[in-house]
Order: sequence, then C-alpha cells, then structure tokens
Amino acid sequence: MSHNSNATVHDEAHTGPIKTPKQLLLAVLFSFVVPIFVIIGLVYFVTSANKPQAGSVDPEQAVAARIQKVGTVEIRDANRAMKTGEQVFGAQCTACHTSGAAGAPKIADAAAWGPRIKTGFDALLNSALKGKNAMGAQGGGDFDDFEIARAVVYMANASGAKFAEPVKPAAPAK
Repeated sequence: MSHNSNATVHDEAHTGPIKTPKQLLLAVLFSFVVPIFVIIGLVYFVTSANKPQAGSVDPEQAVAARIQKVGTVEIRDANRAMKTGEQVFGAQCTACHTSGAAGAPKIADAAAWGPRIKTGFDALLNSALKGKNAMGAQGGGDFDDFEIARAVVYMANASGAKFAEPVKPAAPAK
C-alpha cells in the first residue's frame, strides 16, 4: 500500500499556474480591472483630439455644414446658342493648351499635335470627353459634348489638321 493521501495526489495532478486561492483572486481581479483601464485609455485617446472651444463656431454655420445637400441639380436651357470652338477654347482649354501646362500640347504646335492628329478626330474627342493623363474629363461639365467637339476641331485645325466642323445632330421628331 502506498502512503499517498488524497491531498498529495491532488497536488501532483494539478499543474496549472494558479496554485493558491490568493493567486486565483488576483487573476480574476486583474482579468476584469486591466481591460477596464485599457478601454478608458482608448476612449481618452480617441476623444482627446483638438476641438474648437464651445461658442467659437457659429452654431448656424455648424448646423448648415452638417445638413448640407449631397448634390445639386442644374437646369440649363436646351435651346441656348451653342458656343463656337474658339469660344470654348478660350473659356475651358486655354489655361493649359496656351502655356503647355502639365504636358498639354500647345495650340499651333504642329510637332506636338502631329501624332495626336494621326489618331483621328474620334480619338481626340474621346480623350477630351473622358480625360487623359493630367487633363481631366470635360464631358458633363460646363459645355455640351458638341461644344467640346468644336473646341477639339478648333485646336487640331490650328495645329495642322483638316477636320470638318462637327454638325449637331437634329433632335428626334416627336
């Protein structure tokens, strides 16, 4: 017969890190207290951003900024007179195509426009409407696609092309 009592058998079978009731109490306490302090620290970190002092921002402006419209609707006269290519160039294209900004080919520079003209009018118009490289899309902006087409013809013809002036398609009969 062995002289092992139940207490020694239990102690030999128990191999966990917590051996005494005091250790168990500390483990339970820290498993609840430490996460609370971590949460409090995170909340303080997130809410400690620089904020304007109370009353320093006009409340009406603050409310207007929070409830501003997502989009706007602009109604244009469909029967307005269409702008010429030169007018559209002067209003929209001249900023880059006169100075050559952002790599834009300068108007009347046949060497720069030559390879572009060889791609054809449709490719040039597509680049103007959808944008290319640093040039943003012009389609859907201040001018009708037909007016942008006129500006493309104006710039290309001034640079050596012989494109025909686009003709606006007739409105469908009702």
